[in-house]
Amino acid sequence: MTTDALSRTPIYDEHVKAKGRIVPFAGWEMPVQYTGIVDEHQAVRNAAGLFDVCHMGELEMRGQYAAQVVDYLVTGDVTKMKDGQALYTCACNEGGTILDDLIIYRASQERFLVVCNASNHGKIAAVFQKAAENHCDFEDISARTALIALQGPKAFEVLARAGADAAKLVELPSFNFRDAIIANVRCTAARTGYTGEDGVEIFCAWDDAAALWRSLLELGQDLGIKPCGLGARDTLRLEARLSLYGNDIDETTNPIEAGLSWIVKLDKPMFVGKDALLAIKGAPLPRKLVGFEVTGRGVARHGYPLLDTAGNVVGICTSGSPGPTVGKSIGLGYLPTALSEVGSQFLVDCRGKHVEAVVVKTPFYKRAKK
Repeated sequence: MTTDALSRTPIYDEHVKAKGRIVPFAGWEMPVQYTGIVDEHQAVRNAAGLFDVCHMGELEMRGQYAAQVVDYLVTGDVTKMKDGQALYTCACNEGGTILDDLIIYRASQERFLVVCNASNHGKIAAVFQKAAENHCDFEDISARTALIALQGPKAFEVLARAGADAAKLVELPSFNFRDAIIANVRCTAARTGYTGEDGVEIFCAWDDAAALWRSLLELGQDLGIKPCGLGARDTLRLEARLSLYGNDIDETTNPIEAGLSWIVKLDKPMFVGKDALLAIKGAPLPRKLVGFEVTGRGVARHGYPLLDTAGNVVGICTSGSPGPTVGKSIGLGYLPTALSEVGSQFLVDCRGKHVEAVVVKTPFYKRAKK
């Protein structure tokens, strides 16, 4: 894809000014790093980091039957949501494999916001638009909606400096959201994230995003806040064992084998993929997505084959990297169920070199509770 065909977020010029290294990602020009992946990763773990996630897709479902339509399309139970609540879930096809993982936000009984991955924006928009026909209103509001993630143990200290309304966001429960004025910008803040740290994801108007970005970086400068790119976002979410679509989950994987049974509510009425998922749940699982630690000398990477101790290929690494906080080379991958127990030993084919690894308990990193 040529650079001309790529989209730019409203914060693009700020990334360039900050000397962010820009790469193509899911049809967008995005910063992969500024000062370095490890430096940015540690800023989020110890202070605060700011992420441009304006490339995500935002879809609105409105009307009397909006809740029923959304509920039919996802594996989670939307009918039990209250106003101001967010829900992590996924949308499956009839075969029970994953179209995308999503966060659903219930503004009211008749208005829901669906946030999808940039790489699946067109696909998910088509699915939700089709399902809405003759039942509720559908609108793709992505082009006018910006999204910024403020993550880290000092995130709420930064917000405390962004105005009286923003200071009260510390009272917001996890996976809840509300409207707020942050640094004189009208926003909606959600206590959600993709880093394993506390913090908020902030929706605002597309044209207000760059000013909000600048304000938050300025307000948190002496607290150690840093702009963070896709590289740190990836290592942070891996340590927290959060799935990445296109790596750990896709249309060849189902949520049961991916360790996402907890977001599949098989006791709710019919939803897309329910019959297939009931059958999968009722049969022995051939494979499971596991977390592992590389104990030999090497780093597991996406796509590397996983082997049993006899050297036979039995699985695939879906995500892998050195974990800056845990200080170990870690990864996720699909292994046969018989090899999926914690303590099971296997090998990673690191470009022809067979390196020892062991299945470990996940998440690799969990923040200490206050």
